[in-house]
Amino acid sequence: MATPRLLYSTVLARSFHSCRSKVSQKWNCMHRIKYSTAVAVAPPLDSYASLSAGNKIRGYTILKVVPVSELNLVSVLLSHDETNAKHLHIARNDKNNAFGVSFRTTPMDDTGVPHILEHIALCGSTKYPVRDPFFKMINRSLSTFMNAMTASDWTLYPFSSQNKKDFTNLMSVYLDAAFNPLLQERDFRQEGWRLEHKDHNDPSSPIIYKGVVFNEMKGVFSSQHAIFQEAVQNNLLPSHTYGVCSGGLPLAIPDLTWQALREFHSNHYHPSNSRFITYGDQPLEDHLDIIENSVLKHYNKLEQDTSVPLQPRWAEPRRVKVSCRHNEMLPDSSKQTTVAVSYLLTDVTDVYESSVLSLISSLLVNSETAPFYHSLIESNLGSGFAPVCGYENSTRDTWFSVGLEGIAEDSVEQVLNIIDETFKKVANEGFPQERVDALLSQIELSTKHQTSNFGLSLMMSLNTMWNHDADPTVGLQVNEIISRFKKEMAANPQYLQEYVKKYFIENTHKLTVEMSPDEHYEEKQQELEAAKLKSMVDRLTAADREEIFTQGKVLAKAQMEEEDLSCLPTILKTDLDTVGVKTRVDTTTLDGVEVQLCEQPTNEVVYFNLLTDMADLPSHLKPFVPLFCSVATKMGAGGLDYKQQSQRIARYTGGLSLSHHISSSPSDLDMVLQAIHLQSFCLKENITPMFELWADIFNNIRLEDVGRLSMLLKMSVADLVNSVSHSGHQYAMRHSASNLSEANRLKEVLSGVTQISFLKTLSENDNQDRIASYLKDIAQHVLNKNSLKCSINAESSAIDQVSSQLHSFLGSLSGAAECPPTHTQLSSTENLKPKSKTHFSMDFSVNYAGMSVPTVEYLHEDFAPLRAMASLLRNKFLHREIREKGGAYGGGATGDAAGQMSFYSYRDPNSLKTVETMCSSADWISSSNFTQQDVDEAILTIFQKIDSPVAPGARGQGLFLSGVTDDMKQLHRDRLLSVDVQQIKSVSERYLKEPTVQGISLIGPENEEITADSEWTISGREPCCQLPSLS
Repeated sequence: MATPRLLYSTVLARSFHSCRSKVSQKWNCMHRIKYSTAVAVAPPLDSYASLSAGNKIRGYTILKVVPVSELNLVSVLLSHDETNAKHLHIARNDKNNAFGVSFRTTPMDDTGVPHILEHIALCGSTKYPVRDPFFKMINRSLSTFMNAMTASDWTLYPFSSQNKKDFTNLMSVYLDAAFNPLLQERDFRQEGWRLEHKDHNDPSSPIIYKGVVFNEMKGVFSSQHAIFQEAVQNNLLPSHTYGVCSGGLPLAIPDLTWQALREFHSNHYHPSNSRFITYGDQPLEDHLDIIENSVLKHYNKLEQDTSVPLQPRWAEPRRVKVSCRHNEMLPDSSKQTTVAVSYLLTDVTDVYESSVLSLISSLLVNSETAPFYHSLIESNLGSGFAPVCGYENSTRDTWFSVGLEGIAEDSVEQVLNIIDETFKKVANEGFPQERVDALLSQIELSTKHQTSNFGLSLMMSLNTMWNHDADPTVGLQVNEIISRFKKEMAANPQYLQEYVKKYFIENTHKLTVEMSPDEHYEEKQQELEAAKLKSMVDRLTAADREEIFTQGKVLAKAQMEEEDLSCLPTILKTDLDTVGVKTRVDTTTLDGVEVQLCEQPTNEVVYFNLLTDMADLPSHLKPFVPLFCSVATKMGAGGLDYKQQSQRIARYTGGLSLSHHISSSPSDLDMVLQAIHLQSFCLKENITPMFELWADIFNNIRLEDVGRLSMLLKMSVADLVNSVSHSGHQYAMRHSASNLSEANRLKEVLSGVTQISFLKTLSENDNQDRIASYLKDIAQHVLNKNSLKCSINAESSAIDQVSSQLHSFLGSLSGAAECPPTHTQLSSTENLKPKSKTHFSMDFSVNYAGMSVPTVEYLHEDFAPLRAMASLLRNKFLHREIREKGGAYGGGATGDAAGQMSFYSYRDPNSLKTVETMCSSADWISSSNFTQQDVDEAILTIFQKIDSPVAPGARGQGLFLSGVTDDMKQLHRDRLLSVDVQQIKSVSERYLKEPTVQGISLIGPENEEITADSEWTISGREPCCQLPSLS
């Protein structure tokens, strides 16, 4: 199954989901199982062999016990006898245990009630009556994941942890939050929405809207993609809950009352409407006992129908047109229209039918060999697939969408005709067998590929189908689904074509959505908000106004109060392992190239990494490196054109990728590793074709097709531009750090707003041949053996075979191995400004702020207290000031990157006020009476990261990529464990108090106060570096 497309979570920093790629990669449950655990051992069958359907256990009846050998797990499905609560336990030898409780939540209006409830449920409960125990548990825990999230029809409260004590602590907090929340009006006003004076201390200041979710959703709908996605779902499934926005429309959120929210909780957050998932190596009985004693024994069965009916099918297709804001960052202002056609398909509870449709959807749109890639992308009518593209199975009725964005408005009908003709062609000709085989190969590889949080991924994958009462154990049985699919294909050569005819050619439940920009869109939205606000304010009596002023003062006071948190469970610093996990690696030389070998339980998969040095690359070529990395595996190589290359990559590997890699030496910030990082993985039986693909790229990459290059460039620009509304805080931080050092300047050039601006300029340039020649120059510099190093992670039985094939690959490369990529002095290209303030004025409703100051290298004795100080500031000061009081969705500081400390805010209604808060951090450190316990809790949040599970294929990569050894990690660990209050105050004085070098960057709407301030550079008109010209 798939993570829902429209998903809202409580906390930014540890959010599980990310901006989705344009072409949906969802291949139903079978393909989502590509997220595997970091431990691949024999399934824990022994302790579950005695269980069978009908058995009674701890007040539950077992409905099903299903071993799934291909995933090394046993699933147990249960129903609670008294309340009818459902429970799925997935037993697997994985110490990273996961828990989740999910409720079917079906709003019938756009007020965002399930989303706001999700926030407020975590703001205090009967057992833990403190303000915001969720955020306070983040720094009292060793969790590998904590969050809560709202989809279109469910709300999920998940976490995971490797520590048994911590797991029990978190389960207690989560259960009480979900079933016994306080739901105080004060928290509703903070997290949802409220009327409050702009200055809560000044009753004469204007009354405005405030609230975390209110501002979050204004940020969400600053994205053209979000507007389009919501329009498609609302109009394709209009008859029930999918016809409204579960996250909340900003103009509708103020219609929600506290009483309506409490009623929604009582109707939906009940055991009879709940589904529990537990995963990992802890005993099922322990989980059932805790849930029974904490929650279920206090409830009886509730007859409450929250089911979502199937959408009534239409007799005729429909068409909708919506508007959006104009995006000034896109290169062609005349081509900002998006159009897509969506088809309602099947019931998500029919797992096999949904799986087949998911496979067909992948064949239709995924990869350069897909028919819609050929007919739509290669038509050059648009900049890429529409933001809603591919198979969507996060609703009761599944659906498929396909279309283009970045087209001229007068091209809409042409695109629609292409879509119709493509379906007809596929229905007539079918799919080439080699494409079907490649897809099935990727599914096989996905069941063996291992990442670090399998339990959480399973939870997200299975929740949608289970939410509608499908059997979740069926979704785990990948091999059975594939086996049936192969049999059906063998018995009927027209099998897939018949599906295409039924669900696309003959389907009348078909929606066309067209979205075009309106130059006055943002202005109109502001007018509508102002009108709604005026209407509400005009109705206020004098007593109402007095109450609003009083409530504002009360909330502000509550936000500043120190609380007794002794009721909250916690992990202590003494619970931490004093010695970190070490990874054994061996180093050898093959054909003169340094190779790192790491034997790991990789489940028959081989992981390959390569670094090729780019330190000597001429400076005028470096800004082109991201484009080179993006297109290097998509242009063809050797005897393969780009479609043949794409087909072989899909058939034999999990993908080939290139990216730039910039890292400072752990002992010297001025010594910088500049490299291009190549990655791939495959089943060990496919090692030879994987290396053949890389050899073709190294020895004969094809970069001559400027038409193809121009198309890929245009797609890259659109993707990056659209990423700003989702990741604006990252761009703000990166740009703010660009004046701190040459390494940070280079990172901004390669991956910041500077890179977006550069690629936009390239896409507008007619001299594409010159661009191609620059990329060829890069290839000549880096695609050789002169300065390489490689790493292999594989099972011990495969090491010799892989080494032999790697030796052959290296022997085929041009050049002579001289020395591996290493940290070298990065020469200065321009004078760094000691202080910079930059405002990127963009047509957003909210702001993203970043501020950075220079610090020290990884091995410096101050790095540990600096990192702890960033965590302390985030937990004790910035969260309160930026989120709770300021109303931003997120805000904090990070000291994880050596050489800098960065501050950020995300979807923030404030701008300069937030910057002032960041700048006052040193004053807070010096004046606050924070304790050693506060410092220890800050350290715990760091250990969540440094002790997080690492997949077998990724172990040893810290050493390979950055030169950080296990001994260095242990030294840093020792220093972290010894950080105290005085060290925090000391480093604050040295690095935060009146820094001589500082960068501040702000991304957001036009700001008159900033424009009038000569210290600010507006809209990046003075870039942080000089970029090359194509003239």
